[in-house]
Amino acid sequence: MTIETYETIRVQFQESICFLQIDRPEANNTISSQLVAECHDVLSACEESATVVVLSGSPEVFCFGADFKAIAGTSKNAGEQDGGPGPLYDLWLRLATGPYVTISHVRGKANAGGVGFVAASDIVLADETAQFSLSELLFGLYPACVLPFLIRRIGFQKAHYLTLMTQPISAKQACEWGLVDACETGSETLLRRHLQRLRRLSKTGIRRYKTYMSRISVPLQDLKSPAVAANLEVFADADNLLAITRYVERGVFPWEKS
Repeated sequence: MTIETYETIRVQFQESICFLQIDRPEANNTISSQLVAECHDVLSACEESATVVVLSGSPEVFCFGADFKAIAGTSKNAGEQDGGPGPLYDLWLRLATGPYVTISHVRGKANAGGVGFVAASDIVLADETAQFSLSELLFGLYPACVLPFLIRRIGFQKAHYLTLMTQPISAKQACEWGLVDACETGSETLLRRHLQRLRRLSKTGIRRYKTYMSRISVPLQDLKSPAVAANLEVFADADNLLAITRYVERGVFPWEKS
């Protein structure tokens, strides 16, 4: 067993399986540029040897999306920080098309960009405690980079509904919609059963299969440019940034009086 050390994630390699855990408890497991960079580094290490990558968070929060506190504390346009949303889109693209089977093991809350990680994964396993939501429209934003991956997984109308309603859906509902592939209480056991089967697959077989699937499915690479442009637009809007700052500093939602 080899254990790598990072600041925003915990990583363990067990033979050909990589366990990648989002580990930002002080920030509600939100997404930072450092987290994205560290995840890219891990996937680069997985290119040649890993057959399975298991992505997880904490029992309470899988990933809660963008780090609003970091956004509220900067004077720059949020969408243009540290290279903008392009590296995050590329990270999800690697999860969706890379030469390994990607599993999201979801416990607790998956919101906004957290749903992006889920939608980009080959297999999604959830504990019955899991909840899935897209809260962006509450702040005048929308999940521009998430939607290409989400539509690919659950279809246009369900992704449209989830975006418009902004409220969480249960693991059971997510399973019925196809966002989750399997769900049960005590999902660690569910994960072990899947790994027992998946560890039999060869690296060559996985590589060839996922390359083929990326050719016949939604062209995720072609959708990167409009997704990134849309993300930059909404995060450059002064009213949206003010709404984020008010929420972070005073807990006031955009529709509430300050």
